[in-house]
Amino acid sequence: MQELHDAPLAPLTTFRLGGPATRLVTATTDAEVTAAVREADDTGTPLLLIGGGSNLVIGDKGFDGTALHIATRGFSLDGTTLELAAGEIWTDAVARTVEAGLAGVECLAGIPGSAGATPIQNVGAYGQEVSTTITEVTAYDRRSRETVVLSNADCAFSYRHSRFKAEPERYVVLRVRFELEDAGGLSAPLRYAETARALGVEAGDRVPLTAARETVLGLRAGKGMVLDPEDHDTWSAGSFFTNPILTDEEFAAFRSRVADRLGDAAEPPAFPAGEGRVKTSAAWLIDKAGFTKGYGTGPARISTKHTLALTNRGEATTEDLLALAREVVAGVHEAFGVTLVNEPVTVGVAL
Repeated sequence: MQELHDAPLAPLTTFRLGGPATRLVTATTDAEVTAAVREADDTGTPLLLIGGGSNLVIGDKGFDGTALHIATRGFSLDGTTLELAAGEIWTDAVARTVEAGLAGVECLAGIPGSAGATPIQNVGAYGQEVSTTITEVTAYDRRSRETVVLSNADCAFSYRHSRFKAEPERYVVLRVRFELEDAGGLSAPLRYAETARALGVEAGDRVPLTAARETVLGLRAGKGMVLDPEDHDTWSAGSFFTNPILTDEEFAAFRSRVADRLGDAAEPPAFPAGEGRVKTSAAWLIDKAGFTKGYGTGPARISTKHTLALTNRGEATTEDLLALAREVVAGVHEAFGVTLVNEPVTVGVAL
């Protein structure tokens, strides 16, 4: 294991923000990951897990404890069964499954971060979620101090949520197993209208895997959602807020606020989210509340390509970012009575 002291953490995050860690350990094997976690637990040292750093907002003061960078590698494909080490780069793994002619995660192309983070957040985009293909997760259980295997049902997946997110101090993901589909080189049925339109097909149709992946990459790039060191719109955590899920009563009140503000003809986005619940669009809320693309005058601003991404224009601090996030949350609540919830994990800070 590599060990550094007073080590900068900003370079390990896609925001490129945050102060140093008292100690930074880089683990390249499951055994090293487990040993580092056990050492921290045995000594009562605060522990921060870092994978691809694409979902982290670290405070300017940094982290007083051990930051564990999980850099394990492992890509194993047996028929349609895929197993990834937690430190595998997710977007590279997706590309390899497409090259192998297997469907199931092709619309999750271009998402930054590591494979081990995907079950924690139940990563999803363009009509796919990893919960539909994950069969089991191997993790170190800090409570029982042993390695365990959790089935898909054990993971308790829901929208951008899981058992791992509900118990953030308990599990350390080591490996993730997926069951993909051999559809003769075709994608899974397209579930997202924007993707289908871009491909000139109907929702539910299948298309060549490479076409699905390349189309999603193009759509993401157009929104600043594919990492590019030269493009400050990608110095972000992707979508900073989750799409709100409202009860039918809450949605009715929200709809009334929309009519009052935008006129009776205005209709907010609405998607079924289970019995008695409706999901609406955080990006729509932000835009209609007056926070348009490129909003802001400081070093942290809304992306010029997508209202859902808050970005570091190169000289921002974490406090600059949080000030902008708080302004957006307050503005949306004042306009529509809906409270946005941040998607990235905050370390040493809070909205």
